[in-house]
Amino acid sequence: MSTDRTLLDELLAQEDRLVFDAFDETVAWEVGVALRDAALAQSLPVAMSVRRNGQRLFHAALPGASADNDGWLERKCAVVDRYAHSSLLVGEQFRVAGGTFEDRSRLDPGVYAAHGGAFPVLVRGTGCVGTVAVSGLPQRDDHALVVDVLERYLTRGR
Repeated sequence: MSTDRTLLDELLAQEDRLVFDAFDETVAWEVGVALRDAALAQSLPVAMSVRRNGQRLFHAALPGASADNDGWLERKCAVVDRYAHSSLLVGEQFRVAGGTFEDRSRLDPGVYAAHGGAFPVLVRGTGCVGTVAVSGLPQRDDHALVVDVLERYLTRGR
């Protein structure tokens, strides 16, 4: 991936494609378990969360993750909650425009982090209702892990 319009188009296409028909506690748990299983299979040192409307419905921390990762989860999810787009997409939009999120958003970097790893839970006909997030890897790897798990989850029965 590179910092250009192609990457932004790819990130927007992911959001167009990865849409739920419904999202409740059961779906959140299934997505969370799928994410944990994928991370465990690769021995990744990550923390993860699945939230709906600000409520954490799933959280796990694997060996090697720390409390710092939980802080990053909160800050990345705050970006998704505010912009209704993935934290990576928001950060890339600022970079493509010639600046950084930290310098140009006018938001507290202690509350918001436009680094990859938080993806919006998008429900058809409703919009963004939550987040699926990972922290512990380089930002694009965090993002890729979430997207891969959502892709597999959402296409399994089609």
